[in-house]
Amino acid sequence: MKVYFNNSCKICKAEIDLYKKEKIQEIDWVDITDNKLATQETSKNSKELLRRLHVKEGEKILEGAEAFLLLWKKIPKYKFLYNFFKLPIIFNIFSFIYEIVAFFLYLKNKKQLKN
Repeated sequence: MKVYFNNSCKICKAEIDLYKKEKIQEIDWVDITDNKLATQETSKNSKELLRRLHVKEGEKILEGAEAFLLLWKKIPKYKFLYNFFKLPIIFNIFSFIYEIVAFFLYLKNKKQLKN
């Protein structure tokens, strides 16, 4: 499984660093900052990658709240988050809030995009 994240975003980096500490061998962490290979592997452009967290497992690519669910499912210490946030009503609320937060983080970090 590959997790595509924005290492140049302080908030994103801080959260991902928590997950990296768990040293899960099957997770490959990919910084999307100026990473052409990430755009090729995901078939997403830099703007799309910057906008949300992405996870690739096999040929399937998940983004946003769904990506977080899969990530939490794979990390034993955070599986409780998966179990809670996968509940239908909770997931809908989580997805909505995630999109708002991700949008503002995107606005904060979009200067790193090269036009």
